[in-house]
Amino acid sequence: MSVFDHPEFDKHEHVAFYHDEEAGLKAIIAVHNTNLGPALGGCRMWPYINSAEALNDVLRLSKGMTYKAAMANLKLGGGKSVIIGDPRKMKTPAMMRAMGKFVDSLGGKYFTAEDSGIAVSDLQEMATQSKFIAGTSAKYHYAGETPDGNPAPSTAYGVFVGLRSTVEYAFNSDLKGVKVAIQGMGHVGYRLAKHLHDAGAELFVTDIYPDGIERAVQELGATAIAPEDIYGLDVDVIAPCAMGASINDETLPDIKAKVIAGAANNQLAREEMGELLRKRGILYAPDYVINAGGVIDIYHQRMEHSSNEAMRNHIEEIGVTLKEIFERAEQEEKATNRVANVIAQERFTIKA
Repeated sequence: MSVFDHPEFDKHEHVAFYHDEEAGLKAIIAVHNTNLGPALGGCRMWPYINSAEALNDVLRLSKGMTYKAAMANLKLGGGKSVIIGDPRKMKTPAMMRAMGKFVDSLGGKYFTAEDSGIAVSDLQEMATQSKFIAGTSAKYHYAGETPDGNPAPSTAYGVFVGLRSTVEYAFNSDLKGVKVAIQGMGHVGYRLAKHLHDAGAELFVTDIYPDGIERAVQELGATAIAPEDIYGLDVDVIAPCAMGASINDETLPDIKAKVIAGAANNQLAREEMGELLRKRGILYAPDYVINAGGVIDIYHQRMEHSSNEAMRNHIEEIGVTLKEIFERAEQEEKATNRVANVIAQERFTIKA
């Protein structure tokens, strides 16, 4: 199948494949849209079953980044890169340097940053081969802490702000006593859990790796659950913070929660799932709106003049944006993801 015929191809401007046999690198970069500025999107390393699965992921993720940047009022376009392989077993400095060369070959059309399976140290290796690597150093932190270039704290804080806003809209309530099931205890999921714990929420957590779950149980008093049990839990909120497409035809019938708000990209297996959620009375916080804290962080790090307070205020606008989406969706009797898409398209289809 040609990339142009792929079901997830959406007028992408650039899709590139790269293979460095010596470094063990097999990677794909997808640039979706650069009308508002150069494409920015993290580099993800994941043990994809095959290259077709990786292509599907990178096409969806890059499109989501265009919408994310537009909804966050950033002068950036959307792109993404994926590396095929298990980051816990296959990642090497040589592979990261080869990835840096790959990014550099696009000549600044695409900037990369941290995503699943990639750490700041990996980006620093990439940066030895390219100046188009973001997140290797930082000047600002939303909470005034010492920044290290990792956008995960900002992503988690943005998801927390958005989840809180969604709960307020759905239940006219704060987070105290609200039951939240979090799928994924990685860099973002655990930090989200900490924010929710501090706000008084009751936590249920799951992950494919046990270390994050054990930490949440010991430090946050969370209840551990099996990955396959999360959707059938009698909770108020489900927060997907792992891989995408977790809201699908198999999981939807089991969902008892009335709110879905999490950090994962592309949570809906297909766009029509948003309408199915609406009909079931489930309020969905569009993923690329609620998880924009990381890209907002990177945007401020690249600004010549910003501040911790400016970054924090920008991230907190996520809650306001979600409320606007919810109100418009209710008035128009439309799915929240459809409403968000329309707003984003209005912004990025106009050249800067």
